[in-house]
Amino acid sequence: MNIWHIILTVLMISVLALLHELGHFIAARKFGVTVNEFAVGMGPKIFSKKSQKTGIVYSVRAFPIGGFVSMAGEDGFSQDENAFHRKPVWQRMIITVAGSLMNILTGFVIMAIVVTATPELGGTTVEFFRDYATSDESGLMVGDEIIKVDGTRVHVADDLSYEIMHSAIEPIDIVVRRDGELVTLKDVTFPIIEYEGTVFGRPDFKVELEAKSFVTVVKHTFFSSISNVKMVWESLIDLVTGRYGIGAVSGPVGVAEAVSNAASMGILSFLNLTVMIAMNLGVFNLLPLPALDGGRFLFQIIELIRRKPVSPDVEGYVHFAGIVLLMLLMVVITFKDIIKLFG
Repeated sequence: MNIWHIILTVLMISVLALLHELGHFIAARKFGVTVNEFAVGMGPKIFSKKSQKTGIVYSVRAFPIGGFVSMAGEDGFSQDENAFHRKPVWQRMIITVAGSLMNILTGFVIMAIVVTATPELGGTTVEFFRDYATSDESGLMVGDEIIKVDGTRVHVADDLSYEIMHSAIEPIDIVVRRDGELVTLKDVTFPIIEYEGTVFGRPDFKVELEAKSFVTVVKHTFFSSISNVKMVWESLIDLVTGRYGIGAVSGPVGVAEAVSNAASMGILSFLNLTVMIAMNLGVFNLLPLPALDGGRFLFQIIELIRRKPVSPDVEGYVHFAGIVLLMLLMVVITFKDIIKLFG
């Protein structure tokens, strides 16, 4: 990992964080919330300009790490009639989740670029089995179009591979289309691989390629993106349930190492990693945890049910505690990444 890869990592995270804030900004402007400032970067201002039309201060700050949107009444009471807290709760809910949705949308857009630039697109029909294959011994055959893996519908090679890796750590049922008919194969076994203490199923066949067209590019973009979102969500569940240990979680140092590895493999690998990180940011921020957008969204749901807001002081204390815990977790993960990097 060299200095350029570290710079590339900072740039990637900064752009994704800035796009996250842009999502909040666009939604806030749509609903007429008073925005005091939209900043690129953090820390002291090095440049700022106030719009004569809207009164919004657009600024560039010293540290090129993300940015922020400052809205009137965002964290407390404001006399401004267009303050955030004065808007209907449904509008505030949209503004709150808009940042995460922008990250997920960014992932979709980059995935479209990746799919368009990929020379070959894999389908779900078995072309031939690898030397280490075991699934053919369980009834899977060349020419089978795989429809479902362990009850989950698959559409392209990406989500097929993910479902096998995630679910095939033990025998699973697979539904295939064979000679025009659906056939259910019971207890299909796949080879097992272990990576950093976590066991995965290993796809043991090559799939037939699909002709590239506008329709197939759209299909692969959509289902590969959905597979990424699902992977992020299920990884969080697996972390909580104990399938993945803390060693599987990466902080800035671990991300920088992953970016370095991806960048050395080419632009498509780097863009694929960017998709994953964008989806991670989007999904993680929607978790109903204090200090995250999902935590704020949870308080808004409570307000919607109670028909009155939770005390701003109570909500503030909860979010502050969440920030402290997240910072402590980040320190632990970063320390772990450093030990791994130099270990």
